[in-house]
Amino acid sequence: MKRLVPALFLCSALTLAASADPISFHADSIQASLAKGKERTILSGKASVKTGSISIVADRIELFGTDYIYLDCSGSVSVVDTERQIRLEAPALYYDRSIKLARAQGPSMLQDDRNKLVLKAEWIESDGENEITIAEVAVRIIKDKLACRAEYALYRRKENTLELTGAPTAYKDGDKYEASRIVVNTETEDIRLEGEVKGSVVEKAKDAPAKDTPPKDAPPEAGK
Repeated sequence: MKRLVPALFLCSALTLAASADPISFHADSIQASLAKGKERTILSGKASVKTGSISIVADRIELFGTDYIYLDCSGSVSVVDTERQIRLEAPALYYDRSIKLARAQGPSMLQDDRNKLVLKAEWIESDGENEITIAEVAVRIIKDKLACRAEYALYRRKENTLELTGAPTAYKDGDKYEASRIVVNTETEDIRLEGEVKGSVVEKAKDAPAKDTPPKDAPPEAGK
């Protein structure tokens, strides 16, 4: 049986208990399918979901599975985890509440406020339970004076490590580093290069004597 939720429920908040964190949601319009075993709810227009410390906002959110354990979000998706201090933005996102797994598709951005790190890629998967993030295709990472790019990144937040492969490049203080694999300590910003290594270092400016004033120990000029 499929039916539209009466207007009485529009713009109202609904709360359900689940095997994961409790969930509440609201939207401009709600469409629900109540067939047993095929329960599904579609939120449209200013759709938002709150589950535990996580809030999700999107143009459209589809909830399905037992106790609405799965969320399929599209259109200007924004996820904020206040406990982990992480924000994730993407055109489309799938979220599994039971294991706190978010998978973003399209030009996406993960912002880690606690570690002051921003990661951008075409595909990002964030494992909230283990605090591991995988990013693929056109990966860009910015942290303080450090900037990196690669085709693949593995970010282990608990260990403060960032592993880059797929033509990885790291820039720091004007210096450029390339290798088959680059490992960054996101706490200290130390860089480890592995495999075929290349780099270019910019000479830092130093104080120099004026051109017209020779050093005191310089030999006398000819004829003097």
